[in-house]
Amino acid sequence: MSQQRAPGVYHLVLHLAKPTLLRVGKLGRFTFPAGYYVYTGSAMSGLERRLARHRRRKKKLRWHIDYLLGRADLVEVIALATRQRCECERNRQIMSLPGAEIVAPAFGSSDCRCATHLVYFGALRPNVSRLGTH
Repeated sequence: MSQQRAPGVYHLVLHLAKPTLLRVGKLGRFTFPAGYYVYTGSAMSGLERRLARHRRRKKKLRWHIDYLLGRADLVEVIALATRQRCECERNRQIMSLPGAEIVAPAFGSSDCRCATHLVYFGALRPNVSRLGTH
């Protein structure tokens, strides 16, 4: 399997400089406070290709995260190449970090039972890279 098509899960650490009111597709409108966020996603059809798409500024808005990426700075990407569907488990680890808050319920979690896949941390940047590999 090519590196472009290798499956995996990932975390995007984002920073939003100022509070932003944003419509997120059919999910609705949310006020996103300034600060740090961690988004957890999966790319079972190609991790590298998905991350390259997230890094692009100009793209069709398809996923919830696309709307926020248009306003926030992407400051760190943590990727884990795996065939395991561990996105929700990894998201629970993020939710358990000190200071974790939900500001947009159901963001990125329309295909699972998680409360959200976007976690807000305020002014303190979370240390996501310390999480285990599974």
